[in-house]
Amino acid sequence: MTSTILFSAGEASGDQHAANMFLEIKKHQPDIKAIGMGGAKMAQAGVDIRYDSAGIGVIGVVEVLKHYGEIRRALTLMKRIIDTERPDLLVCVDYKEFNFKLATYAKQKGIKVLFYVSPQVWAWRAGRVKAYGKVIDMMAVIFPFETAYYEAENVPVRYVGHPSVDKVHPQTSKAEAMARFELDANKRVVGLLAGSRANEIKRLLPVMLAAAALLKAKFADCQFILPQADSITDELLAEYLQDSPVKVTVIKQQPYDVIQCCDAVMTTSGTATLEIALLTVPMVICYKLSPLTYWLGRLLVKTPFIGLPNIVAGKSIVKEFIQHEATADNLAAEVERILTDQDYRETMQGNLQDVKQRLGQGGGSKNMALLALEML
Repeated sequence: MTSTILFSAGEASGDQHAANMFLEIKKHQPDIKAIGMGGAKMAQAGVDIRYDSAGIGVIGVVEVLKHYGEIRRALTLMKRIIDTERPDLLVCVDYKEFNFKLATYAKQKGIKVLFYVSPQVWAWRAGRVKAYGKVIDMMAVIFPFETAYYEAENVPVRYVGHPSVDKVHPQTSKAEAMARFELDANKRVVGLLAGSRANEIKRLLPVMLAAAALLKAKFADCQFILPQADSITDELLAEYLQDSPVKVTVIKQQPYDVIQCCDAVMTTSGTATLEIALLTVPMVICYKLSPLTYWLGRLLVKTPFIGLPNIVAGKSIVKEFIQHEATADNLAAEVERILTDQDYRETMQGNLQDVKQRLGQGGGSKNMALLALEML
């Protein structure tokens, strides 16, 4: 009899991880069936999408409250699928709070649960390890240091590798990319990675553009480039770029080609920081949240860093500017230092190379597929 996997992914990154994983599963078991909640990438991979998660991939307390009704409807639907279709395995991909509730329900109904991407127990609420241990059959973690937290509580855990390691490969050489993007190879290039969520663009792109203007005043030969995330509309970017005092080249669907062209990058916190680290490009990290979310975060978060390269390294290797410190002056000064202080730049690149090595050889999607098949 054909096995059925129920996937639950609530954000763009989870949609991509689940899609890659299912494509790998089908190589081993072509007739396997997959249903669930996700987006376009999962649909393309052959998952029967019962709930499109595009509208519920939000971050922050205020934003979640605004979408609460929609999130609740999605959870009700997914519980109904567990009741009526009795899948053989539930694969929860990230989207922690929602998937914890769904996993709890599935476990009560005797469905096996595989959780992919651990909550950041090393940053806050380490006690969640025990809670997750009660509602899952296996935790698949993407950072090597995470296994210790679960092993300490005897929760089944497997390090599968970080998905970015397989993904982060430019399509062409740096010289070809520079020519294609019409960048002058003799001039400095600074990247602006303002995020993949609309609220990140609104809070951080104006700051980055102001920093770019300060840099342009110092370095007349500076060029600016922005890789546009699939989730960000042209209209939203145009709102900020049309009044920008500096010219910014916007490139779609080639983020790694863009990053490799850069001498320095201003980036929001998130997976992008790890992708930049894998390409060993010097960077400065910034982030702003709604005041309420930030205040709650300050109370709850135990890690001294928010940037993934710093967290993986276990020390500060890249400057972070959070909330009121995320100013144009601070960003511009740090980029200037990266561009002009060769020792500083080379030390940062060496540290980023170490981060790359710590993340290992990759194969995350394949490892996840084999783990799921093992559980089935």
